[in-house]
Amino acid sequence: MPRPSAPLAPRVLWISALAIVLGLAAAVVARALTMLIGLITNLAFYGRVDTSFVSPAGNHLGLWVIVVPVIGGLIVGVMARYGSHAIRGHGIPEAMEQILINDSRIAPRVTWLKPVSSAIAIGTGGPFGAEGPIIATGGALGSLVGQLLHVSADERKTLLAAGAAGGMAAVFAAPFAAVFMAIELLLFERRARSLIPVVLACISATGLRFVLEGSAAMFPMPGIAVQGLSALTACAMLGVIVGLVSIGVTRATYVVEDLFEKLPLHWMWWPALGGVAVGVIGWYAPLTMGVGYGNIAAIVAGSLGVATLASLCVLKFVSWSIALGSGTSGGTLAPLFTIGGALGGLLGLAAAHGLPWLHLDPRVAAVVGMAALFAGSSRALLTSVVFAFETTQQPHVLLPLLAGCVSAFLVSGLLMRTTIMTEKLARRGLRVPSDYRADVLEQINVGSVCSHDVVSLRGTQTVAEVRAWLQTGDAAAAHEGYPVLDAEARLLGVLTRRDLLEARVPDRATLDTLICRVPLLVGEDHSLREAADHMAVADVGRLVVVAADDPRRVLGMLTRGDVLAAHARQIRAAQQRTRHIDLRGQR
Repeated sequence: MPRPSAPLAPRVLWISALAIVLGLAAAVVARALTMLIGLITNLAFYGRVDTSFVSPAGNHLGLWVIVVPVIGGLIVGVMARYGSHAIRGHGIPEAMEQILINDSRIAPRVTWLKPVSSAIAIGTGGPFGAEGPIIATGGALGSLVGQLLHVSADERKTLLAAGAAGGMAAVFAAPFAAVFMAIELLLFERRARSLIPVVLACISATGLRFVLEGSAAMFPMPGIAVQGLSALTACAMLGVIVGLVSIGVTRATYVVEDLFEKLPLHWMWWPALGGVAVGVIGWYAPLTMGVGYGNIAAIVAGSLGVATLASLCVLKFVSWSIALGSGTSGGTLAPLFTIGGALGGLLGLAAAHGLPWLHLDPRVAAVVGMAALFAGSSRALLTSVVFAFETTQQPHVLLPLLAGCVSAFLVSGLLMRTTIMTEKLARRGLRVPSDYRADVLEQINVGSVCSHDVVSLRGTQTVAEVRAWLQTGDAAAAHEGYPVLDAEARLLGVLTRRDLLEARVPDRATLDTLICRVPLLVGEDHSLREAADHMAVADVGRLVVVAADDPRRVLGMLTRGDVLAAHARQIRAAQQRTRHIDLRGQR
């Protein structure tokens, strides 16, 4: 009989210790990757050996700037073809796929191929963020540890999520957002045994990040005043607009990808073609190149003019969508934040001049637009809200963020079936969990639904006697299995009809001599989930229900039908619309 489940098992301490190490490793990887991006950027655009994290926008290459992203695309294409196809894309959907269909097993070579290819793509002007590759690399590192050690698939998934979340926490100093990202996009659950290791990984990664780079806000902005009701209403309306834009952004990125699929060229060459677009747009609008964290900081600080905001909103999107559709290696978070922040800033400026009675601060609108575009595109609601709060360290933006992100989420959820993270997986026939609900079977005790009218046999009965009874056609004689009790009504074991009708068993044998296997039991205090899992593992359709304080005292029988019937009652209760108070009757 299985033991009733506990919230935590001692093994979670071992997984948590591994997660702490993974968080520290992710912080080191994040630091190394940003230095590598800085080195490649400095070499490619400024001809100097320097690991400082700089923007390509200040280069003086002229038209030669178009060539740099093309060279980067060629290198990434070769690495993808001859190294690993898995380095293509922005990382999170690929990690989700390995979790869903491959027991969280990522090829070990991805651990170094992904960051190197991303550093080349971004360092040569790719309009991506460094966070996506770092999340993917941290996840690959966690998966690698989970493949080297003796762990279960669930534990490997936790290690993958811990590495990925640690990477995000290390990049942005946003541990809370990283935890929510793991829950909403990778774990597909919220259980203590997986949540605690992820939290510890984020804590260790952020702590080391503070040591290496300081604790200042990633996107600092001036102090924001408390927003009134009119401003909150404006933020909600802003979220609706950005939610509609998020649908267009998501669909456009996959339209571009489909267009690349139709090209009569091997996919290895596609990143170079995407590099042409990146270079041309970058020559005209240099701020669109590279990760653009400085752009985001300038947007939320309100230091950019209308023309620059419009350029970043439109041209950054065009450059990023073409590069992403070409299958190169890079992240989506920073581009979405840039596009959404610029759009929010434009709408905020328009409201400030045309609708001053709304009292909407354009900087608040920029932060809301930034988070709402990600919320609508990925439907990672809590991740979006908390991320914008942590990276700006402005507590007064929380309410506006909630209003805008919820509106964007509602619009996206009502009008778009998939997200920018799941569309690719849906096209491959995978179903990605979207709602994390409490297990209804976990909430029901076995003792409340099992059949207490148990038809049992006595161990002293002979086989001939029981066989004669089975042939009577009595309803009680139609069961497939029977508990066998001793003289004190205590359980000896279980016999099936096949056992009793076996031709080689002599008629004079007593039932207690036929019992040769341990009975499959479940306690009255177990949940139906535990009972159903026990049935599935043992490949049986019934369990003997015994008392919680005495595993040999039979209380009932639980069948598959009982489990399904209880589940059906819960579904009907959740879906049935009823009125419990009739106002007309109160008159």
